[in-house]
Amino acid sequence: MSAPAAAALLTTPLNALHIELGARMVPFAGYSMPVQYPAGLMAEHLHTRQAAGLFDVSHMGQLRLVGPDAAAAFESLMPVDVIDLPVGKQRYGLLLNDEGGIIDDLMFFRVAQDELFVIVNGACKVGDIAHIQARIGQRCQVIPLPDHALLALQGPQAATALARLAPGVEKLVFMTGGNFQIAGCDCFVTRSGYTGEDGFEISVPAAQAESLARTLLAQPEVKPIGLGARNSLRLEAGLCLYGNDIDTTTTPVEAALNWAMQKVRRTGGARAGGFPGADKVLAQLDNPASLARKRVGLVALERVPVREHTELQSEGGQKIGEVTSGLLGPSFDKPIALAYVDAQHAAIGTRVNAIVRGKAVPMEVCATPFVPTRYYRG
Repeated sequence: MSAPAAAALLTTPLNALHIELGARMVPFAGYSMPVQYPAGLMAEHLHTRQAAGLFDVSHMGQLRLVGPDAAAAFESLMPVDVIDLPVGKQRYGLLLNDEGGIIDDLMFFRVAQDELFVIVNGACKVGDIAHIQARIGQRCQVIPLPDHALLALQGPQAATALARLAPGVEKLVFMTGGNFQIAGCDCFVTRSGYTGEDGFEISVPAAQAESLARTLLAQPEVKPIGLGARNSLRLEAGLCLYGNDIDTTTTPVEAALNWAMQKVRRTGGARAGGFPGADKVLAQLDNPASLARKRVGLVALERVPVREHTELQSEGGQKIGEVTSGLLGPSFDKPIALAYVDAQHAAIGTRVNAIVRGKAVPMEVCATPFVPTRYYRG
């Protein structure tokens, strides 16, 4: 990378702390971000599965939608039930373009009847905010929060560590949240996660982020975790990475995200359709046989890691798809991948071949997640 390009990278409020901790920094979503610390990706991954890992995800976009029409307005952009989401609950959403392609995937939280808190992907946030402002800015206030950082504390001991600092946070269950004072910092905490483990996302004013991070890292269960392990953890959990596994060329149905579209927004539902690309998406939902391709999980039958963009072929040698994410799962201990394949090769148990350096590596379509999730549901 050239010096001018490096100089153009943004930094998060924890940049100095990452460097102090010995992180290897890399460009990601326009930011200089820690890919791993001295312990290494494998150790970080396994520590998060066994104890608790702290992730800096401050590159992601945070915004508020405010006004009596905010929920209905936001619902008009997605095939998701926003209006009926209770106060205090969080939900996964999908911004779609007019062709039904996925502009971004996001999380949104019902703060009050007239307020939503939204988190979008870092690489997409400028475009997302512009899209939301253009489409619904006349119906509600669209308020970006660039002065806030975002930390994720993930793992089976995350609740123990956080409850020591914020008593009561352990009462939250999966996809709920609230305001907490943590070590003198004003935090908005939700309980979900991108690792498959129990965990929390903590939105905090940027000026308080380093103090909060240092306090969390002082807990005996907690170690810093970089983007490398974040990627391997989410892949074992079978979760999509925007730009790899989903993008504007994929619809939610092709991406096997049907679970994210509630019945009320589907054909026959009380508020069916009315979102961008609805005709195409609802037609695919109503007639699954019409799909040309589908996202699947794959496990390799040989110990050969299969990376993104690897061609997939049928056992007869015809090209049938491509890997979108792949690596050797540190917890699963086998090469795993997400991929798009022709619909006739998407059934569980189907054998396919990944072409790695000219050699056919046998793989089998399998259910995801690869590692069982451990979200806390009470």
